[in-house]
Amino acid sequence: MQPRNLGLLKDEKFRVLVFLGKNNTRLPVELVTALQALGPRAEYVQMAGSGPNALDFHIAYYIGKIAATDADASFHIVSKDTGFDPLIAHLKDQGFSAKRTATLEAVPVLKPLTRAPGDAQVDAVIENLRGMPKSRPQTEKTLRAMVANWFGKSLDEAAMDRIIRELAERKILSLDGTRVKYLLKA
Repeated sequence: MQPRNLGLLKDEKFRVLVFLGKNNTRLPVELVTALQALGPRAEYVQMAGSGPNALDFHIAYYIGKIAATDADASFHIVSKDTGFDPLIAHLKDQGFSAKRTATLEAVPVLKPLTRAPGDAQVDAVIENLRGMPKSRPQTEKTLRAMVANWFGKSLDEAAMDRIIRELAERKILSLDGTRVKYLLKA
């Protein structure tokens, strides 16, 4: 699966590994752009082979590698595959914080952002934009799509309009037709 709202992971404490199947030759521009915004904290892992459980074994290997060097690491596997649950249980037995969620928005540390009320939503959008100075959306349509993804597509049109209006009122951005100009300092 490909999470659509990687902007939620802009905080320095997150490291993102994206596992690519052997035959995976195309990625959506939105995913690549979001990963680029994370800089060196995002990494593609090209799998050498394919077959049953190939992805599972790759993920387990990288979790083990990280666990061996960072005793304070916590792990979030975003997958609908319940086959990861025994690995999660084992990590917890070893003293690590670990969880599997079906969506990125369900990761416990991200829930405050996806359920933020009013001004907290605007503040969260500003922080996300601040964390991506070189890859901010250039059109209002793209900005709206990105903000919608950050909030797990839970915002209605009125909430989205309020956020965009508040960003303009706070002089974070200005709209010139459909183009967005950012006034926000990095």
